[in-house]
Amino acid sequence: MKIFSYVIIAISLALIIFNFTKVDFSNPFEGKSTVALIGVVSGFCAIFLMLIFRISKSIEEKSKED
Repeated sequence: MKIFSYVIIAISLALIIFNFTKVDFSNPFEGKSTVALIGVVSGFCAIFLMLIFRISKSIEEKSKED
């Protein structure tokens, strides 16, 4: 599971970078820029969820040791 979460985080970072290049900063909330901003936000959400998942797994492993 550790490798899986790192792969998801890497894919999310790649999508954030890709979508960030598609944002038109003169009109960020019009046309395709809106879709790109949604992609950036969803990428950050995916990373955040994977970090929560990793923390919960480490807590689970520590609680099994006791």
